[in-house]
Amino acid sequence: MSVCEMGVRQVAAGVREKEFSAQEVFDECLHRALAHENKVSALITMTADTGRDQAAKVDERIARGEDPGPLAGVPVILKDNMCTHGIRTTAGSRVLGRWAPPYNATVWRLLSSAGAVLFGKANMDEFAMGNTTGSSAFGPTANPWDVTRVPGGSSGGSAAGVAAGYTPFALGSDTGGSIRQPASYCGVHGLKPTYGLVSRYGLIAYGSSLDQIGPFTRGVEDMALIMRIIARHDPKDSTSVAKNIDFSLPLGDKDETVNLKGKRVALVKEFQGFTLDPPIADAMRRTVHLMEEAGAEMTEVSLPVVARYAVACYYAIAASEAHTNLARFDGVRYGLEVTTASGLKEMFEEVRSKGFGPEVKSRIIAGTCLTEPVRSEEYYVAATRVRTLIAAEFQKAFEGVDAILQPVTPSLPGKIGETDEDAMKGYESDLYTLPVNMAGLPGLSFRVGYTSAGLPVGLQLVGPRWSDKKLLNIGFELEKALGSPQTAFAPVAFKGGN
Repeated sequence: MSVCEMGVRQVAAGVREKEFSAQEVFDECLHRALAHENKVSALITMTADTGRDQAAKVDERIARGEDPGPLAGVPVILKDNMCTHGIRTTAGSRVLGRWAPPYNATVWRLLSSAGAVLFGKANMDEFAMGNTTGSSAFGPTANPWDVTRVPGGSSGGSAAGVAAGYTPFALGSDTGGSIRQPASYCGVHGLKPTYGLVSRYGLIAYGSSLDQIGPFTRGVEDMALIMRIIARHDPKDSTSVAKNIDFSLPLGDKDETVNLKGKRVALVKEFQGFTLDPPIADAMRRTVHLMEEAGAEMTEVSLPVVARYAVACYYAIAASEAHTNLARFDGVRYGLEVTTASGLKEMFEEVRSKGFGPEVKSRIIAGTCLTEPVRSEEYYVAATRVRTLIAAEFQKAFEGVDAILQPVTPSLPGKIGETDEDAMKGYESDLYTLPVNMAGLPGLSFRVGYTSAGLPVGLQLVGPRWSDKKLLNIGFELEKALGSPQTAFAPVAFKGGN
């Protein structure tokens, strides 16, 4: 088996046991990426020199008999809105130019301490605003399973990199589905953790009360291993919660029998009338049948407040928070600079006009309108109040069930450059993902299968707050029957060297 086909635990074990070196792992992954990146464009920055240096240090620790960490020599891709000391971080925008942060995001500090090696910074929708990775200032990313199609967004580069076999895992951020949707489109697993479980320190914010960092992997056990490392309380992050969840491996019984006895899994009553693309509808039927055969009790919950108000409230809150968060990008302290402005006001206007793309500008304008004193009480404040009702409705629904099963999106990935003219499909897609962020819940996107044309199909499990480990346990059982996600490309011949 090629190193690029291996999971996180396999790579780390092979490095520790000296089956191959961390430098050999990095070089083989780099060789694969260079073979496909002209088609996929998953990365904004490829950190070849930095990664090789870090891999060499892992090998040196092993040679000295020291513990290299649980992620010894495992390459990782970080979404390009996570700060990396001295390495360009753009958030997919021109406004940051070639800004190199003076500090590391907490998640990267934790991964690095565990022995992980930085492979690159992933392409993304500008400031995480989008669902196709098409609003990036650096051009779109393609879906590795069909390079004419989108990989989803905003964390499309992270998902595509794992699906293409560049690295065994990657990190993305999820504001309203930005981990789960690209995971589904690219045929990998993606976890949006409970809000507050993973530190947001060093994450360039879109919506501060909604954003959450989480992993993409090709195996549920690998996901549990990553969560064991990054799910730590961080005093540098005021939204971080000191919650101790045991993500220790193994997750469950290694027997191949799928066992979900005692689990109660619900479908949402208000979502049942929505139209799904046939492969997604079929995946729902097959997964419900699989769960019932494995001993789970399938039931139904009602979420009328979520169905009626969640999407509108989300956009009011997200746009308002984006308006506030993006005010700092003014060309004074860092990022894009202009020299032709005649005054301070003109400089601000020129920097923001040239630096921001149309998607970001539209959300800034919306947020500006919603937060004006004459409108904020009617829209933003009202949305925050309804958000409390949404969280309470979910909490009541979860009193009798362990998880909710639902699609991630109603449609398969569209073609790059296409405009979605079906407003109802867009609403339904938002409704499957946005409420999870509104209520701060965990959501696991898992791969179910493939269409006859070879496109992946995924679904998601949503649980109550702090049930992240329980979702992974259910995902672990389902993976026994559904199989682990595979890489989209065949292995590339590699003979070593540079």
